[in-house]
Amino acid sequence: MTTTVSLEEYLPIQIEYPDEDGKPIAEGDVQCNYLIYAQSALRIYFQNRPDVYVAGNLFIYYEKGNPESVVAPDIFVVLGVENKERRTFKTWEENNKTPDFVLEITSKTTRAKDQGAKKGIYAYLGVNEYYQYDPTGDYLNPQIQGLRLVEGNYLPVATTTLPDGTVSLTSEVLKLELRLESGKLHFYEPATDKKLLTHNEEAAARQQAEEKAQRLAAKLRELNIDPDTL
Repeated sequence: MTTTVSLEEYLPIQIEYPDEDGKPIAEGDVQCNYLIYAQSALRIYFQNRPDVYVAGNLFIYYEKGNPESVVAPDIFVVLGVENKERRTFKTWEENNKTPDFVLEITSKTTRAKDQGAKKGIYAYLGVNEYYQYDPTGDYLNPQIQGLRLVEGNYLPVATTTLPDGTVSLTSEVLKLELRLESGKLHFYEPATDKKLLTHNEEAAARQQAEEKAQRLAAKLRELNIDPDTL
């Protein structure tokens, strides 16, 4: 008796790793705005670093052959990998590199996942720093909190309150400060005390500076003072 074997049995199984799940990237405008700010500001800050990858709401697959082993941080930074565009991040294609920094824009709706399952996955993956920001103040107090991995366990990142009431935490991974100013999250360069801005914010700041200079020049001309002599 002759047994017929189909060609498909000799072909390797094609495993799909989807790059989206059809769900919105954020719960609402507030969460989305901060997701966009963090991703844009960090990408600009690291734009000249070919070995730093910044992404937001991108699927990270961490077990080859098992597409169920996936997590999608709101924002994550990976040091030591090529800075290029990706549809998904597969750790086995990145020399088993995993994120060094993760930021979740959290709320009561995502609290259980952010405090439970995701926290466990990030610890398992060896994510050095895990930050959570609650923009609407649903449950975190202060609204920005950080965890640092120490011998496999997450310990709280020290929080500093500045004289003006600003809450500040230092990221050892990013070499930046995460500051909570009147409930709003911003990244700062500690050495220069410069706030990280998005492209739109940089353009708006330049326009404001130019308009201010023009008003000053006009005022000086009214006083018969040549601005070019100053």
